[in-house]
Amino acid sequence: MAEPFHCDFSGRLFMGHLGNHMLNAADFHSTDRGFGMKYLNTLHKTWVLSRLAIEVSEMPPMYTRFNVETWVESAMRYFTNRNFRVVDSDTPDKVYGYGRSIWAMIDTETRQPTDILAINDGAINEWIDAAYPCPIERGGRVKMSANAEFVRSIDTLYNDIDINGHINSVKYIEHVLDLWPLSWYKDHRLKRFEIAYVAEGHQGDRLSLYREQTADNEFCVRICRDEETELVRSKVTF
Repeated sequence: MAEPFHCDFSGRLFMGHLGNHMLNAADFHSTDRGFGMKYLNTLHKTWVLSRLAIEVSEMPPMYTRFNVETWVESAMRYFTNRNFRVVDSDTPDKVYGYGRSIWAMIDTETRQPTDILAINDGAINEWIDAAYPCPIERGGRVKMSANAEFVRSIDTLYNDIDINGHINSVKYIEHVLDLWPLSWYKDHRLKRFEIAYVAEGHQGDRLSLYREQTADNEFCVRICRDEETELVRSKVTF
């Protein structure tokens, strides 16, 4: 449900909370099928999100009940493609939006990629559904020039860190969307959000955020650690 305190000033769900619902759906789906994080942790492995693209026709209004569907589109040795569809619970023909994501499996000790197809003799292959439609474009490479404007710096603290010990994927989404004031959102609707996770950030890192307008109502954002190491690139379309 789009709970009241998960909604913004317009009475609609925050993009960050929609992202959380998608990531939770991915975890529940993979756990029920034998390749979830709880099981992987016993093998000293875990899933990490590499890319996420969300495109919405509208955000669910406050108190609306909605369903998040998820399925695996493809799986390779080091990456898997997982899609999402967000629909109204009472009117299943009403689609709020779609998501596309790319995940990697890493070794929790070395932090290096590990073979997804080695888990339970490639159990993930049993759940691939390449035919189920996801009509939105895949996330592409976010291109930015050296002229991107520095906007602000942010300290990372306790609430920024997730169960994998690095900065939470959704926190980055919130940091990016906070680059525009409330007055902007009164006149502009968020249509598409893309984010690519380049490197891990940790508690204590100071994040520097750079923004560049690349088209009408399209902006690219780069987040760096201490102004040097790039952690995230994002594209936002209003």
